[in-house]
Amino acid sequence: MRKILVSMTVAVALLVTMTMARAAAKPGDTAPAFSLQDTSGKTVNLADYKGKIVVLEWVNPDCPYVQRHYNLKTMTSLADKNKDKGVVWLGIATGATADADRLKKFVETDGVSYPILLDSDGAIGKAYGAKTTPHMFIIDKEGKLAYAGGIDDQAIGDPKAPLKEGTVNYVDKALSEIQAGSAVSQPETKAYGCSVKYSK
Repeated sequence: MRKILVSMTVAVALLVTMTMARAAAKPGDTAPAFSLQDTSGKTVNLADYKGKIVVLEWVNPDCPYVQRHYNLKTMTSLADKNKDKGVVWLGIATGATADADRLKKFVETDGVSYPILLDSDGAIGKAYGAKTTPHMFIIDKEGKLAYAGGIDDQAIGDPKAPLKEGTVNYVDKALSEIQAGSAVSQPETKAYGCSVKYSK
């Protein structure tokens, strides 16, 4: 009986540990720490940006949703707009898309000025609950996750589709609210795009 109880206790402890490991961060939680290499081999630590607003963008150059936003310069323009306001923008490629050579070509072709980090094993994607490309996250100056969701409210997968009139850019809106010292009015929205290519 004692052996059975011990086995059950161990099993429950393992189940709790596994559940905690799978639980992705939500707005209001402390942003999961990470240390990843960019496409040039430089190590980037989230801790290096303590006290700054950080935007994380899950990216896949082969995804038509991503291609549309880079054709429209949605990401690059927003990153440039906020660069002088102390906002750090980081792209993250997870699993099969974490191909440094492919991403280097993407950076050059699309005029990307910010680092793209390689999350080959998918650990960071899972920690944040990244499901699609693009999937956007904003970390505030206190290191808390302030926003998680889509870049905007238009789930359009045609790379050549123009910007739709009345589009609400959730990330732009959230950044403006954070910079004004206000709470983010929509801390979580539905992300759309291609699925993140996690390896098993």
